[in-house]
Amino acid sequence: MLTLLDLFSGCGGLTLGSKMAGFVTELAVDIDPILSSSFGANFPATPFLAADVASLNSARLKALLPNGVSGVVGGPPCQAFSGMGKGLADDPRRSLLGEFFRIVSTVKPAFFLMENVPGLVFPNNRPVLDAAINSLGSSWEIIGPIILDASDFGAPTKRRRVFVFGFDKRKMRVPTLNDLVESDAYRVSVEDAIKDLTVASAVAGATDLWRYGSDSVVSPYAQKMRSSSGQFTGHQLTEHKPSTLERFALVPQGGVDPVGKYKRLSWAGLCPTLRAGTGSDRGSYQAVRPLHPVENRVITPRECARLQGFPDDFIFHSTVWHSCRMIGNSVSPIIAEALLRNIRNFLKGPSDNEML
Repeated sequence: MLTLLDLFSGCGGLTLGSKMAGFVTELAVDIDPILSSSFGANFPATPFLAADVASLNSARLKALLPNGVSGVVGGPPCQAFSGMGKGLADDPRRSLLGEFFRIVSTVKPAFFLMENVPGLVFPNNRPVLDAAINSLGSSWEIIGPIILDASDFGAPTKRRRVFVFGFDKRKMRVPTLNDLVESDAYRVSVEDAIKDLTVASAVAGATDLWRYGSDSVVSPYAQKMRSSSGQFTGHQLTEHKPSTLERFALVPQGGVDPVGKYKRLSWAGLCPTLRAGTGSDRGSYQAVRPLHPVENRVITPRECARLQGFPDDFIFHSTVWHSCRMIGNSVSPIIAEALLRNIRNFLKGPSDNEML
C-alpha cells in the first residue's frame, strides 16, 4: 500500500488528488481550524491532527506513523512568499518551509512533493528554499523548483505554482522531469466547467442545497464533477447593490471592472488564479472573485470549486467567505492527481509490478 503524510492539508486538495492517484493518506496535519473544518466530512477515514507542524518532533512522528510513509506532500503557507502580499522577511510563516523539509528528513519517505507560490523563487526568497533543500542528505535527488500550471493538466484555471520534488535514490527509481509532468489532458474551458450550473435550482425548504437543472448539454468535465445524488451545496448567489449591477453589466467577457477590479470570465477561456484572501489574524481581507461570464454577479463557491477541480460532493465551510478561502488556499486536486500518478509509476520495481 502506498501511503502519505499530508502537511498543511487545509481542506484537502492534495489529499483528494492523492486518493484519486491511488495513495492512502496515513495522516493529515493542519493548524488552521477554519480552513480544515470540513476535512473530516470529506475524508472520514483519514486520521487528522490539528497541530503546528513545528511540534512534530521525531518521537511524536514515530508514534503517529509507526510504519513510516511512502511519501510526504504539502504546501507550506504561501503568504510570506507571495508576490501579491508584503512578503515580509520577518513573517514567522517563512520558517514553515524549513519545517516541511525537517519532517521529510525525520520521516525518511521514498519521495516528497512540495507546492508553493511562484514568489518562492524570487531572488529575495530563493535563499530560504535553497537552504531548506540543502538540509537534506546526499541520497536525495531533487527536481525543481519548477513552475507548473494546473491548466496544462486538465484544470480549467490558470494556476501557476512552484513544485519541488525529491526522491530517495535508495528507495525508488528516480523519474526525469519529463516523466513527472507527462500529461495527456485536454484543455478544459470555463464553459466546460460551470455552464451547466446556470440552470441549477435551490431545493425548496432546504438551506444551501441545490439540484441540477435539465440542461441537455453537459460537458465530460462537468459530468465527472457532478454528485451522484443530483444535489450539491455551496451555490449561494451574492447579492450586489443596484449601482454595482449596473457597473458589472458594462464589463464584457474577458474584461475588467475598472472600479472593483473584478475580472469577467470568458466562456472560452480559463479562470484566473483564485485567491484566498486572509483570515481574521491578517485583517480579514476578501479576495476579489471573478464575475460570471453572462450573469452580473461574482461566481459562487461551488463555481470556484468546479474551476479549481473539486467535485460537487466536496463539502466546504458554511459561509461563502471561508469556502472561498479554502478553495483559494488549496492545491488543485487535478494537478495533484496527475503528478502523483506519474510518481507512482516509479515506486514499482524495474521489471515487475511489485511496490517497493
